[in-house]
Amino acid sequence: MRSLTVLILEDNPFQLMALHQMLNANQIFDVLAAPGVAQARQSLDKRGGVDVAICDLLMEGPDGLELIRHLALSGQARAVIILSSAAHSIQESVAQLARQQGITVLGCLQKPASAAALGKLLDSYETQHELPDDPFSTPCSVLSFNELCPHARPGPIDVSALATQWVACFQPKVSLLGEVLGVEALVRWQHPEYGLLTPNRFMPALEGVGLIAPLTWRVLELALSLSVDALRERGEALPVAVNIAPQLLEQPDFAEQVLARLARLELPARILTLEIVEQAAPEPETWQLEGLLRLRVHGCTLSIDDFGTGASNIQRLLQLPFSELKIPAEFIRGMAQDSRKSAVVAGAMLIARRMSLDVVVEGVETLDDYYSVMELGNASLQGYFIARPLLANHVLPWIAAHERRQAQPGRSTNTP
Repeated sequence: MRSLTVLILEDNPFQLMALHQMLNANQIFDVLAAPGVAQARQSLDKRGGVDVAICDLLMEGPDGLELIRHLALSGQARAVIILSSAAHSIQESVAQLARQQGITVLGCLQKPASAAALGKLLDSYETQHELPDDPFSTPCSVLSFNELCPHARPGPIDVSALATQWVACFQPKVSLLGEVLGVEALVRWQHPEYGLLTPNRFMPALEGVGLIAPLTWRVLELALSLSVDALRERGEALPVAVNIAPQLLEQPDFAEQVLARLARLELPARILTLEIVEQAAPEPETWQLEGLLRLRVHGCTLSIDDFGTGASNIQRLLQLPFSELKIPAEFIRGMAQDSRKSAVVAGAMLIARRMSLDVVVEGVETLDDYYSVMELGNASLQGYFIARPLLANHVLPWIAAHERRQAQPGRSTNTP
């Protein structure tokens, strides 16, 4: 018997009974059933939260979107499965909206669902949450700065004290053939009360008090430290990628500070990728462009992150000296079943090839995602199909184990 607790939101009595039986067939017996959003919220308030919520979308009165928004604010479900007779494109749009609110979406199921398909999604939940350092294991409600730092006094904030709680997880990046190409640093807050927090829970609070720049420098230093550890242990520095807040580009000495850190640690600039989030921005000043070009000349990679999701699109790509284009996860998830997503990704990869840019694809979570990307051309891959984000002390052991698997005789080279 599984220890999962599941909530079903479904207003059709027959469908509700069928889903309950499917969960029982998958050895899940701790089930809350609700025919409407009000009943679901009442059950959650009494129960105190569930592992997975299965949400129908269309119903009388408040719909599944209403419950998803409530779950995002309350943190009363660790993950969601979207179940509906709506078109697949609508389900994927709802899934994207849920993820933007910080909810883990295990997948979308078309009615009528099967016990096998439901079981597969539940298996993926258990796989994700069996890891001891799961960075997505905490509720997803947004915290204010007063909640995060209740003892902070008026006046200047003690950044050095906070910085000791800011840590990084690292998600591996591999080639289509499975070669480890590096890792991306993903910030987390190891909070003394709330545990390991993901950015959606604390980033708005830090933005509000002007701490994004010190947070970014902290993550950069953690990433470079990991690269140094790899150099000492493996004889080769590990390539690392770091998200750069737009505020840092406004610092006149930004490039000099980056290069100084690399020089101090005796790391070659080629190991560092700076990922700049796509955003609407005025024409860059001459000194800004000069600084970014200096980083490129020294060997750093400059990546446009989340290409296609911001307001600037092609304009931003033409403004700055990028050498890499990063396609976001929302275009990749479910691409095998969505021709529109395939068209968007194919277009982005064509732009990259024409501009001689490398391509990194995020959000590769299934074998279908992997094959869909492979059909469109050469790219580097990130996503749960490769590896979940890892704490720093797990990165080098993971790389060693991955390389051993790659070297096994008879291993298929069709997947990483």
